[in-house]
Amino acid sequence: MNMLLDIKDLHVEFPTQGGVLHAVDGVSLTLEEGEVLGIVGESGSGKSVTMMALMGLVGFPGRVRADHMRFAGKELLGISDKARRALVGKEVAMIFQEPTTSLNPCFTIGFQLMETLRLHLHLDRRTAKKRATELLEQVGIPAASSRLGSYPHQLSGGMNQRVMIAMAIACNPRLLIADEPTTALDVTIQAQILDLLRELQKERGMALVLITHNMGVVSEMAQRIAVMYAGQVMEQQRVDRLFANPQHPYTEALLAALPERAAPEGRLATIAGVVPGVHDRPAGCLFAPRCSYVTTKACNVRPALRAVASQPGAEVRCHFPLGEPGRMAAIEADRPRQQAVEALP
Repeated sequence: MNMLLDIKDLHVEFPTQGGVLHAVDGVSLTLEEGEVLGIVGESGSGKSVTMMALMGLVGFPGRVRADHMRFAGKELLGISDKARRALVGKEVAMIFQEPTTSLNPCFTIGFQLMETLRLHLHLDRRTAKKRATELLEQVGIPAASSRLGSYPHQLSGGMNQRVMIAMAIACNPRLLIADEPTTALDVTIQAQILDLLRELQKERGMALVLITHNMGVVSEMAQRIAVMYAGQVMEQQRVDRLFANPQHPYTEALLAALPERAAPEGRLATIAGVVPGVHDRPAGCLFAPRCSYVTTKACNVRPALRAVASQPGAEVRCHFPLGEPGRMAAIEADRPRQQAVEALP
């Protein structure tokens, strides 16, 4: 397979009056042609901002830097606005969280679809209209030709999301980024949208990045998962191995919080605390204040993302990965949890 996306040591920072917010802190990701990557984590983990940086949508005063950020071998850092406009929407497309606010309320669905086709594919008006109708039919919108004259407010949330998908696939992109594509939809429509994305990805051979809070969704859709927390990738590995044998305590806690894993008569598992912000960012491991296995080393030394010896291709950012032999003895030798928590700055 060919490497399509290669991001190395990406940082996205936002200066504030209280200090610098590290929204993305040293993220490295790769994606092959036709691969499906799921990115999961709590709100504030940096999932969406990572992909916004790739799309060139991080506005002032945000700062983006990286060792490199390449798409199909082309370096995206520092490219001209003209070159980025030619790329975004054609080679790389994104479906945003809230379809109603992503579509322009002042223009019809048909105008917005046709604008994409005429800009990137240089189609005349008649051909663009025909193609727009075909796209609406492809994403399951009934009476597609009559819907071209509708405004976003005249369609349901599910219909607007289908329109967003139609716009995203209009130019047959090599990479499609779906940012929480089912957040504002009811459960039945969510399933339909996910089925549609799965079908389109397989049919067109697109690479797909699926950003979500829902571990169940990535278990069905993705081939590989990156777990993010506080702007960092905590774990990356194949989806089947991650669910069967997580290596990071944060991944383990996320999986334990799934309703289907709760005891029949017990309470749902939770993760105490919140994702750190500007003022409470730990000096060591960013997950240390919420970790069940926290140690003195974790409180003071920030772990690097490293390979997992027992699982080829897997990476984990932890001093004592869950699958490492002798980890509990090493944890106890370092310092018990309560003492380590008390030592947190």
